[in-house]
Amino acid sequence: MTPAIDLLKKARAEHQVHSYVHDPKAPSYGLEAAEKLGLPAERVYKTLLAATEKGELLVAVVPVAGSLDLKALAHAAGVKKAEMADANAAQRSTGYLVGGISPLGQKKRLRTFIDVSAQNFPTIHVSAGRRGLEVELAAAVLAEHTGGQFAAIGRS
Repeated sequence: MTPAIDLLKKARAEHQVHSYVHDPKAPSYGLEAAEKLGLPAERVYKTLLAATEKGELLVAVVPVAGSLDLKALAHAAGVKKAEMADANAAQRSTGYLVGGISPLGQKKRLRTFIDVSAQNFPTIHVSAGRRGLEVELAAAVLAEHTGGQFAAIGRS
């Protein structure tokens, strides 16, 4: 198990774990998850880390079919600027490897922002903390267990 799954089990949060055989050559881990699990890409979300001008790391959860709007994230976080975080800093802070970073169960709790589109679905899928492992849960459950807030941070 992963820290993300352990957190959900301990909290008795409603969720379902899905696994698939990960291909290390896949160009996009999130789109690979959608394809292999037979899901619409709009319901599969990727976890990205951004850094503010002061070096604070932020977690952004956006659909794999789109991209992160860094200006919108900075606005939502109340900072001047945000840029993609260094992969090593993201891995150190979360305890997960890039491509398998879950918004749940991170080593250090970071401010988390979830794209508002997640509220359009009964459940969404996010990384469960390892490549080839996804967790399905309601967006409200994700927000509750990450301390996340909803904001318009995704771009189609």
